[in-house]
Amino acid sequence: MLLDMLRFLLGTVSHFFALILLLRFYLQVARAPFKHPLAQFTVTLTNFAVIPIRRLVPSVRGYDSATLLLAWLVTLVSTLVLLWLSPFPYNFAAPQSWLALALLATLKVFVLSLYLLMGALVVQAILSWVNPYNPLAPILDSLTRPYLRPFERLRIGAVDLGPLVLLLILQMLVGIPLARLEWLLLSQMQMLM
Repeated sequence: MLLDMLRFLLGTVSHFFALILLLRFYLQVARAPFKHPLAQFTVTLTNFAVIPIRRLVPSVRGYDSATLLLAWLVTLVSTLVLLWLSPFPYNFAAPQSWLALALLATLKVFVLSLYLLMGALVVQAILSWVNPYNPLAPILDSLTRPYLRPFERLRIGAVDLGPLVLLLILQMLVGIPLARLEWLLLSQMQMLM
């Protein structure tokens, strides 16, 4: 029971920190204003880890690659610890296990990015009904606009069905092929024993 609580706590904290790092990265990609409270929150919460990594990892084409690498490293370490604490046997001695672990961490960063997009879509939809002039609306719009562009024609009267269709596609993507890929990587690590 104590081990289950430890795994839950470690998984929650590490995923939250990786999500904040990814949010910082995507806000920079979306060119969100640095003075916005959400941007200030992410920068303040992550500066202690990002600034030292930035000294070692340069930005690539103007993108904050240090923040993205740090999100991947947090996911890699948390996945390793969670698998080590799990009741199932995993072989970490084989080099193939480390490759599978690196691919699993990459997959988890991708899934967390999809969850971040889904969260932005849901909050954006709620704000459009409740308070369309909220200061958070432009940032959410800049984060979601590139993904909603293919669904612009799905407007019926004043109702835009694009976010709903995109949410369904993202849920199916996370629920079926990505979950299957995660299972395959985990089973690959177990078979190497």
